[in-house]
Amino acid sequence: MKFKLLLLLAILTIAPAVIAQDPDPAEKRARQFVEQINNSNTAQFKEFVKSNFGGDFLNLPMSAHLNFFLTVKDTSRGFDVVDVAAREENRVTLRVKSRLTGEYNGLSVRVDPNPPYKIIGLGTRAVDGDEKSATKLSSAEIGSELKSYVGKLANADVFSGSVLLAKGDKVLFKGAYGIANKDFNTPNRINTKFNLGSMNKMFTALSIAKLVEMGKLSVDDPLSKFVPDFPDAESAKKIKIKHLLSHTAGLGGYFTRKWRERSRGSIRTVDDMMALAKPDEKLRFEPGTNWQYSNTGMLVLGKVIEVASGKSYFEFVDEHILAPAGMKHTGCFELDRVNKNLAVGYDKVFNETGVQFRNNIFMHVMRGGPQGGCYSTAEDLYLFAVALMGNKIVGKELVKEFTTAKPDIFSPSYGFGFGVSEDGNRFGHGGGFTGISANLDMFRDSGWIAIVMSNYSGASQPVSSKMRRLIRRSAK
Repeated sequence: MKFKLLLLLAILTIAPAVIAQDPDPAEKRARQFVEQINNSNTAQFKEFVKSNFGGDFLNLPMSAHLNFFLTVKDTSRGFDVVDVAAREENRVTLRVKSRLTGEYNGLSVRVDPNPPYKIIGLGTRAVDGDEKSATKLSSAEIGSELKSYVGKLANADVFSGSVLLAKGDKVLFKGAYGIANKDFNTPNRINTKFNLGSMNKMFTALSIAKLVEMGKLSVDDPLSKFVPDFPDAESAKKIKIKHLLSHTAGLGGYFTRKWRERSRGSIRTVDDMMALAKPDEKLRFEPGTNWQYSNTGMLVLGKVIEVASGKSYFEFVDEHILAPAGMKHTGCFELDRVNKNLAVGYDKVFNETGVQFRNNIFMHVMRGGPQGGCYSTAEDLYLFAVALMGNKIVGKELVKEFTTAKPDIFSPSYGFGFGVSEDGNRFGHGGGFTGISANLDMFRDSGWIAIVMSNYSGASQPVSSKMRRLIRRSAK
């Protein structure tokens, strides 16, 4: 009896120490940051940064820390912590629920491994919500939930643009929100043309597919067959068309300082763009041995299209991609001409006095090209998706070949001009730049088509993610 009593006293003595043990330092810091998002203002957050950030992270400009803080605060309106989604050494990802939309997100915090465990990294990431346990939804319910979700974002001025969700030939939801031109308070409409960013890489890739179908080239042809001296004669022999299509050619991007300093009005043709790209371009790696997203690679394909077809890139795309799909409101418009219904792109700039909008008129190209920057509407992109999936642009086998990932040439999540999901079912492309954010998803097995176009920086991503989650919940 005496032994049992002593044992019980020992347990009672030890237990409070276990209960009082500090939580994981990274989790503690992450919860502190959520508290800042929920309750502090800019002045208070600046003091939090000075006291709780460390290492090189602290040395970033205060404006960068404030912009992240205010952006997260603006797009979420605060978080409720659900649980820990992932735990790694000196890092934790909290699963948090947005008070604006009720959607789940991940907030990642990395800390110094030594006391006092100051924050040395912050970020957001996608996490699973409750889709697995959620009930299945009918098509009508999906359309209704999407409408409610986008409406919340638009009412909070977090989203501006157009959205379309369809299953095969049935459009379940389409809508337009926000302002196309803030100078004149012109609203976005469903026929408003938005900048595609990199999305028209799909048009470039399918133009190559069409030339393959016409017998004018092969994806195994060397670049030297069409452009013998880019970036130089030796490299042109190594690079194959399939490398350019899959971002495995070893080329980079030509939006360099020279591009920024050049008069945009003088860059209108593929040759203009090629001339700007060539001087600084060289292989980063041997073609087919690595992956690096490359605007220059897609631009070079535009020149290949011109040489192989005998037409300008713009003429070939109009004739063989846009016309068969019935896309009458899509094109690579010259922006110093009159172009009806074009949305101006805007970037939210946060500072201590609030938010200001900066337009992108003097930031992007005068005319889009093979690598991106053309314009379209949500309805035209729907026509494109239907035509592509219905084999009206190129035949079934070429559609499959171009929309399938190429792990054999170090491209496990990208086909020929199309991003591809891990399971291979979803394919499409996104586009982004200052004031430009867009995405098209096509689902191979189910026929779902999800389109979002925005004239706010980064604003398409939450809507695109929401549509993917809703599609996963669709009743078969």
